Amino acid sequence: MASAFTQIEGGVTAPRGFRASAVRCGIKSDGNTSLDLALVASEVPAVAAATFTTNRIKAAPVRVSANHLRSPETRAVVVNSGNANACTGTAGIQNAKRMAKTVGQHGHWPERQTLVCSTGRIGRQLPIEKIELAIPELVAGLGAGAGSAFARAILTSDTFHKEVAIEFSVADQRIRIGGAAKGAGMIDPNMATMLCFVTTDAAIEKRNLQRLFAQSVEQSFNCITVDGDMSTNDTAICLANGSCGVPVLSSADETYSTFGEALNFVTRNLARMIVEDGEGVTKFVEVHVKGAATYQDARKAAEAIANSKLLKCSWYGEDPNWGRIMAAVGYSSARVREEMLDIFLDGVVAVEHGMASSTPEEKLKEILRNEKFTVTVDLHLGSAEYRVFTTDLTPEYVRFNMGE
Repeated sequence: MASAFTQIEGGVTAPRGFRASAVRCGIKSDGNTSLDLALVASEVPAVAAATFTTNRIKAAPVRVSANHLRSPETRAVVVNSGNANACTGTAGIQNAKRMAKTVGQHGHWPERQTLVCSTGRIGRQLPIEKIELAIPELVAGLGAGAGSAFARAILTSDTFHKEVAIEFSVADQRIRIGGAAKGAGMIDPNMATMLCFVTTDAAIEKRNLQRLFAQSVEQSFNCITVDGDMSTNDTAICLANGSCGVPVLSSADETYSTFGEALNFVTRNLARMIVEDGEGVTKFVEVHVKGAATYQDARKAAEAIANSKLLKCSWYGEDPNWGRIMAAVGYSSARVREEMLDIFLDGVVAVEHGMASSTPEEKLKEILRNEKFTVTVDLHLGSAEYRVFTTDLTPEYVRFNMGE
């Protein structure tokens, strides 16, 4: 289906009726001149869908946005980087609300129609006065050409900004979907340490958008891991404003499934970028477990492999230590029969029926010298499968995360 989607420029402002803006208001450390406050807004009321962190400790903007999401209409999302506004008590909640209220006042829409996101250091109070002073400029600067500026302003430890946009035909009209994301460290399935913002000019009911977006997140951002850590701020938001001219998408129409596939194309591309930008990583690894008795078994095995620190270290050392893969599958609690298990590296067999294959070790090492490779495990117990994107673990990652 991906061949039907044409990639275009613009990120979150590629869809009709969306504008973005970004400014520097001084949230980040002294001497840092990076953009740190961003806004994406719809010219007309939109419907919104979202997923949030599954961490039981949730940042203030997550709590406020989850509440504002109940509104039938949404106009904007405001995002700051450099401060997570997490573990900041009632003051943090009030500051998140002040961000939404100030944007609404200058954009001329109700406070509840603005969603709020923050990313950065946990435990520090948000410098709300700096943000409030910058919001008038932020709203006044909204424009159709600021998609990339928006994507840059939401970054923290990322090394590049992440955005994608596509268009495709429905009923002789063109629908567009755009997206931007941030994330490089503390990345784990079930919402990683990431923010994602998707916009579309499709017309769709709020409940249907929520259903499709939740499914899309499950197949993308919930299938990535860098280090097994999960944040307090993880959020993915999708806005649909109906400006494309196509009738409202119905779950009974073929175009509904096409839109769902397009949404998946955008979120999967953004998810892949997040893993490729993992802090200090040198390897991008796709883990594919197939032949499992159940979907849950396939997922458990794949995630155990993808999160194994021993495996990540061996991948960095370009050592095809398949014994660690066997061990991870074994402790994953997935149903497995050792004598039936096969392992492949980029399609080259490393293990047959639970034992070493005849493939020379040097050939397997050559595969691990590549920046990208696939680990496939066939359990031969059923037809269920699952894929996870992950990375190696490097000395640079350790150095980066030793402190500020």
